[in-house]
Amino acid sequence: MSFGSASRRPAPDAVCPCGRAAFGVCCGPILDGASAPSAERLMRSRYTAFSVGHAAHLARSWHPRTRPDEIGVDDGTEWTGLVVEDAVEEQDRATVTFRAGWRHGRERGELREQSRFARRGGRWVYVDGDVD
Repeated sequence: MSFGSASRRPAPDAVCPCGRAAFGVCCGPILDGASAPSAERLMRSRYTAFSVGHAAHLARSWHPRTRPDEIGVDDGTEWTGLVVEDAVEEQDRATVTFRAGWRHGRERGELREQSRFARRGGRWVYVDGDVD
């Protein structure tokens, strides 16, 4: 499975690719292994992982029941922006609906997904999603 990436990790004080705050206080610690405090924050960190090519975080944050055998990133795709439309959290389950813009060469587009998350061992993990 292949996704998009940029080629490097942002500086701690740079705006996080997810657009929420500075990378060093936003998605950076989660990519480094800290537990995401909510399903929305995990989804944002996964978007950031796609943006910067952090396949290890994608694997670590994916439910083992639904995780593909191989997780890769596509250096030819640039993720250009994230909009969280809705986030609903209920105890150990959650859904997050988002739109993510992308560019690949001259092509541009937008991915819209309603993602499902579960809390496993006290940590949020991505289960699967429905793409529009």
